[in-house]
Amino acid sequence: MGTGHTKGTHRDGPQPLTPYLSARHYFGSQQRRHREQAGLSLNQFAGIVNSSKSTLGRIETAELMPPPDIPSRLDIAFGTDQHFHELYELARREIHPDQYKRYMDFEYRAEVIEQYGAQALPGLLQTEEYARELLRCQEDLSPEQVEERVTARMSRQGRLRSENPPFRWAIIDEAVLWRQVGSPDCMSEQLASLLEQVDTPSSKVQVMPFSAGPHSLLGGALTLLTLPDGTSVAYEEGIQAGHLYEDPVAVKKWRRQYDVLRANSLTLDGSAERIRTAMEGYRP
Repeated sequence: MGTGHTKGTHRDGPQPLTPYLSARHYFGSQQRRHREQAGLSLNQFAGIVNSSKSTLGRIETAELMPPPDIPSRLDIAFGTDQHFHELYELARREIHPDQYKRYMDFEYRAEVIEQYGAQALPGLLQTEEYARELLRCQEDLSPEQVEERVTARMSRQGRLRSENPPFRWAIIDEAVLWRQVGSPDCMSEQLASLLEQVDTPSSKVQVMPFSAGPHSLLGGALTLLTLPDGTSVAYEEGIQAGHLYEDPVAVKKWRRQYDVLRANSLTLDGSAERIRTAMEGYRP
């Protein structure tokens, strides 16, 4: 791989690149290097990869995390096999806090993903607009950081549409269905997406009803991951931070609590009906 160029197009004049500052910076420098070697301006290149000049320019200067569909378009345009795809996989992991990166690696490899959401839908179930509205509530995130997190969250869902997706089981507290995030249209779209995933060959969704009363997982979110070698890890998430459990004894404790929750949740048919009822509440 070559180094990044130090000149480029920017509305305020040439802007130097810093390709070795991070994987995202290196991604941008590689895009510019290949584009300039092909003799393409940003305008010309935008037409080839069906993106905007602004988006591509900001990717090159590392102001913007590449949207998840860009790497494959670059690899096709430049004939670079999976070069940009591989760089993107590194770059998207940098967005998350350090304590989350190991969990991300486990999630990417997991064959079974079991989740519980008490206050909001787990990231793998979120639509783009729902995710954006949730992230906007975090006051320490700038608009640019919000968009980066949205892009990263959506990229995690790419594996769900692959030829060999993980098997997912999600338990959603009924409160999540009724807590409006964003506009009524946002919620209607989100619940429609959730409904589609209630009972498929690779996903199941149950609703934990209000009538079930309190339970041990009421205050947080839990994810159980089963890896290809049969081992499991648990990730418990609070308001400010999450904790990854790899010790088998600790994971067994979390799994026991999840199994109790599953037994007390609505059936798949009952869950689908409860989601439909909530959807009616967001329609004019």
